[in-house]
Amino acid sequence: MGTQRTLCTLLVLLLLYVSGRAYKFDMFKQNLEPQEGDVRLFGSQNISEGRVEVYHDGKWGTVCDDNWDMTEAQVVCRQLNFPGAKSVVIGKDYGQAPGPIWLDDINCKGTEKQLTTCVFKNWGETDCSHKEDVGVVCETGSIDTAISSSIHSLDHSISLSDDLGKIFDSGNDCDFRIIVRSPTGNKLDDGTLQMVETTICAHKVILSNSPLLKASVGIDNITVNISLSCQPHFTSFIRYLYTRKMDVTLSSALCLHQMASNFGIKQLKEDIGRLFSEILPDDSTFKKQVSLYQYAVDTEDLILEENSIRYLAWNFENFTMSPAWTGISAELLGALLTRSDVVVSDEYFVLQSVESWISEMGNSTSLKTQADLLSHIRFPMIPAEKLFEMESSSRLFSAHKNLYFENILKAFQFNVLLFGNLTNPKYNKQNADYQPRIYTAEPWSAVIDLSNIRDQYRQPIRYNNRFNGYDYRQSYTYGQSNNKFFRTPALKSLLFKDKIMNWRAYILQSQYECSNYGLRCESVPMARLVNENQVNLDSNILFRNQLLVMCNGKYVCQVQSFKSNMAPITTNGTQVPSYPCPDDKYTYRFVVRPEYV
Repeated sequence: MGTQRTLCTLLVLLLLYVSGRAYKFDMFKQNLEPQEGDVRLFGSQNISEGRVEVYHDGKWGTVCDDNWDMTEAQVVCRQLNFPGAKSVVIGKDYGQAPGPIWLDDINCKGTEKQLTTCVFKNWGETDCSHKEDVGVVCETGSIDTAISSSIHSLDHSISLSDDLGKIFDSGNDCDFRIIVRSPTGNKLDDGTLQMVETTICAHKVILSNSPLLKASVGIDNITVNISLSCQPHFTSFIRYLYTRKMDVTLSSALCLHQMASNFGIKQLKEDIGRLFSEILPDDSTFKKQVSLYQYAVDTEDLILEENSIRYLAWNFENFTMSPAWTGISAELLGALLTRSDVVVSDEYFVLQSVESWISEMGNSTSLKTQADLLSHIRFPMIPAEKLFEMESSSRLFSAHKNLYFENILKAFQFNVLLFGNLTNPKYNKQNADYQPRIYTAEPWSAVIDLSNIRDQYRQPIRYNNRFNGYDYRQSYTYGQSNNKFFRTPALKSLLFKDKIMNWRAYILQSQYECSNYGLRCESVPMARLVNENQVNLDSNILFRNQLLVMCNGKYVCQVQSFKSNMAPITTNGTQVPSYPCPDDKYTYRFVVRPEYV
């Protein structure tokens, strides 16, 4: 009686914020229907370790350790989207292996994309027993065990949440059964998938506010199909609906986010999605970032989608040099190319990267798709001297000659004519082709590194700067100071190459420093970028300057716009950057971005 009274009270108190609809998930779980030649690691709680199993003829089977070494292990790990293999495991008990031994005496070169493309005996031809089943441990990049097991506590609880947890744990008076079914990957004699089941007993009064769980009057149970790897986390998910509290690790976050999406638990879905931003910088291979982006698209999680693609845009150059680059989809590449917040040395680098990707994909990318991607290149933003070389240096010029000629002509006209003299309506200054991305090559940016300052008053260092093949003026940089002077042309056009803008960049670290310049800073540290020219050169030129915050010189963790020459730096105790920087060691790059408006 007391339990029922408590439940009625809790029904009044609970506010489960529920919205959304059900989606299908296939990014971080095994498909319900494995494909011929798929591999998996089985029998370990660590997602990067286990017995090697191969899917063939509707069944999972193992691999004999004869002739197996690190070469074969590398192929398996890369097929599973790990950076590589750490070790081979011989003789470890990963539990019962009920299927056949599919592969024996396998011999790989190390370059294969699938294990089954290596040389081996016929399927199922072996003299081994299951005691000789081979296992592997895969590398996980910089996402090591400590990161994977680090706990993030989510607390959306209201009063009595601990009591609710006890009610769920005890199972007393439960009246709603949830049957959780997971496919093993093997098929039964009748061709259906073999399933394993577990049952959770819950309370309708708690779950009735989650409509997608269908815990309504007249329904006593539901069946939920989830992947085998996510099954251990389903109980924690149901318990969260009681307590509104949960401890989330990286390995569980992927499954829990799927469940929250599937059952419309919006707050849990969004908060776990935000946790993913903490792991985005941790994978130098960029495979995790690409997987998260595709998963966000599949689940229609717009917040996670933007969070993932923004990181790729801000760290575009590192991305293009990563193992994940050649494996990305044309859709992802196209989405990146439409963005103006791509951080890159210059537009020519973007063109070279796209050409390299298309060449690597070969005939798998149609000429139409190639042309669509190339159409997103902002040719007028390419340095003029590179335009002259394009016909001889471009890998794709002959295949897309008309496209290149048209865009090179547009770029040359931008460099020698003002928009007022371009009468063709397609030369619209509002077109994205004339909008700069965030270009970091000299002379368009300057760096201030305060992490190792010893002397803030060093003598200026003189150096010659070049722009579009021309020497112009002299520039000065003040070593490891909190301010820096540099010069840029007024616009990325040959018309303005001799019209020089003088800039001074500052990092103001205290209110005292702000007051010395007659400023009142809303927060510190504060970045300041000032145009020191006495007269504006052209009223049609607008500067949309940006501050890049680099973490340990490795990746961009924040991009901030300047407003009235000021940009707050989100690295102090009250504000955090978009992507975490564990050591709080920052480098600041000031980027000048002129636009003709």
